[in-house]
Amino acid sequence: METLDILVAEDDAVLREVYTKKFSLSGFQIRAVENGQKALEAMAVKMPAVLILDLNMPVLDGFSVMEKLPKDKRNFPIIVLTNFGDDKTRQRATALGADDLFVKSEMTIKSLLEMVQNLLRAKKYWQK
Repeated sequence: METLDILVAEDDAVLREVYTKKFSLSGFQIRAVENGQKALEAMAVKMPAVLILDLNMPVLDGFSVMEKLPKDKRNFPIIVLTNFGDDKTRQRATALGADDLFVKSEMTIKSLLEMVQNLLRAKKYWQK
């Protein structure tokens, strides 16, 4: 079975390290970058099975990344991470094609891992 590749775009170095360790231990190949521009560069090399995308990052934010990856033109889900759980943020992320959204203060790494696993299971059904 092929190792599933997860790309994490997160400007917080501690969180990048935590995500890398947790997902690696769960059998995923993980690539972690610190901003949206680096995420786009990483996807130009290899598309991920899942993109975990922080919204508030330097250089290029998560909203800008999603604008460049319309849902009908990509074959992987995007999970948005944010510190802002307000309706405006949620609605904009959903409108731009986020498959799920987690508010960091309400999230555990375990729940994020479960979300990725659930999306990957669902993805098998929407592959053409």
